[in-house]
Amino acid sequence: MAHYLVTGGAGFIGSNFVHQLVRETDHSVTVLDKLTYAGNRASLDGLPAERVELVVGDICDAALVDKLTADADVVVHFAAESHNDNSLNDPSPFIDTNLVGTFTLLEAARKHDKRYHHISTDEVYGDLELDDPERFHETTPYNPSSPYSSTKAGSDLLVRAWVRSFGVKATISNCSNNYGPRQHVEKFIPRQITNLIDGVHPKLYGAGLNVRDWIHVDDHNSAVRRIIEAGTIGETYLIGADGEKNNKEVVELILRLMGESPDAYEHVNDRPGHDLRYAIDSTKLRTELGWQPQYRDFESGLAATIDWYRANEDWWRPMKEATEAKYAKTGQ
Repeated sequence: MAHYLVTGGAGFIGSNFVHQLVRETDHSVTVLDKLTYAGNRASLDGLPAERVELVVGDICDAALVDKLTADADVVVHFAAESHNDNSLNDPSPFIDTNLVGTFTLLEAARKHDKRYHHISTDEVYGDLELDDPERFHETTPYNPSSPYSSTKAGSDLLVRAWVRSFGVKATISNCSNNYGPRQHVEKFIPRQITNLIDGVHPKLYGAGLNVRDWIHVDDHNSAVRRIIEAGTIGETYLIGADGEKNNKEVVELILRLMGESPDAYEHVNDRPGHDLRYAIDSTKLRTELGWQPQYRDFESGLAATIDWYRANEDWWRPMKEATEAKYAKTGQ
C-alpha cells in the first residue's frame, strides 16, 4: 500500500484515476487541486474519506507542494491548463500552471526523493497530414502549435532535464485524446452529448475532417498505473488505443447512438491553428510493459459515456450555461 499525491485530481482524467486507484488497489490518495472551473468537488463524490483527502491549493505554491510531497510515496502530476481554445484567448495561465507548476513539483520530488510520474499529451508533437501513414513515436521531434501544447512540451523537457541533471525518479506519458465520465462540457465529446440532451444540434469545426486518436479515460489511467509500477525511470511512454476517428465520424456516431439523424449537426468556423491529425503508436508500452486497453471498440466506450452523461445531469448541468455562453461569443 502506498500514499499517492495526485495533482489535478478533481479534474477529468485525474478524478477518474483516483476512482480507479480506490476501486482496484489499497492505496490512499491526497488530491491537490486548485478547483478552477475545470476542477469539480463532485467528481470525488462517493470516495471514502479515510482513503482520499482533497487539499484545495495551487501547484505553484512551493511550501504547500513541499509539505504534501514529503508525505507521499508517489507523485502523479495531472494538473494542467488544457483547453486549446482558452490558450488562444489567454496564454498566461498556461505558462503559470504547466511550466511553473511542473518546476515546483519537480523541485519537491527532487528534495524528498519521491517517485514522480508526469502526464502529458500527444499535442506536443504537432500534427500529421491526413493521408500520412506515420504515427507519433517516443522519438518523434516536438513541434507544438498552440500555447497549450507548447507549455506541455516545455514541462516534458523540464522533467527530462531533472531526471538527467538531478536524478529525479520520473517517467513521462504522452496520451491521445481522452473521453469518458466527468469530462468538462467545454470539450468536444461531452459538449455534443449534452447539447443533444438539451435538444441542440452538435457543432462541428470546419469540415470536421480533423482526426483524433481517442482513448477511454479508464484505459489511459490503467496505462499510467502500469508505467508507475514497471516503467523504466527516465523513459517516455506513449499511450493510445488505436482509436483514430475524424470529428465528423465522431459527431455522426454520437447522433446515431442518441437516436438522431447522423447529419443533424451544424458547421461552425474552424479554430485558428487547428491541428489536422494525431495518431499514437503505443508499441513500446504494450511490448515492454504488457499493457492492453479494455475499450478496443470506440463505439462501446462512447455508448457508455453517453449513458453516464444522461444519468449524471446534476454533475454537468451547473457548468453548461456558462460554457455555451462563452462559445456563443465566438460563433462556435
